[in-house]
Amino acid sequence: MGLFLGTHINKVDKKGRVSVPSQFRLALSDQSFQGIVLYPSLAHDGVAEGSGMSFLEELAAATASQLDVFSDEQDDLATIIYGSSVQLPIDGDGRVVLPEAMISHIGIAEQVAFVGKAKRFQLWLPDAYAAHEAEAKARLRANKPKLILQKPEGS
Repeated sequence: MGLFLGTHINKVDKKGRVSVPSQFRLALSDQSFQGIVLYPSLAHDGVAEGSGMSFLEELAAATASQLDVFSDEQDDLATIIYGSSVQLPIDGDGRVVLPEAMISHIGIAEQVAFVGKAKRFQLWLPDAYAAHEAEAKARLRANKPKLILQKPEGS
């Protein structure tokens, strides 16, 4: 799977149809399910998380290996992510139809911002995302996290 990169603001029509950015469709091209999966964000109110099916499969494997299958933590995670997920096939014009519940959750009137987050993406109202982006930039400048890049095995 490719990476979801960039911020793309797209119009949502009266039927809830929105074009998935072409770069995002390219990142999904090797997936068995040719569409996107959306669920409410755990980190931000009024935001949807999105990915291809392979990310959810990775998340399910991590959950199964790291959390007790009958724990409240695992049940809460499964309830919100898997129980709230919607699979949206991409039509021949590169669009998906957002369900009314997701439109209401995000508060979409006319536009939505697709925001790349590597293996996943988020859907935001454009103005709310602009404010979030400014806050994130300020936090990064203040904290200056240090990352050490690891070379992939075999390189």
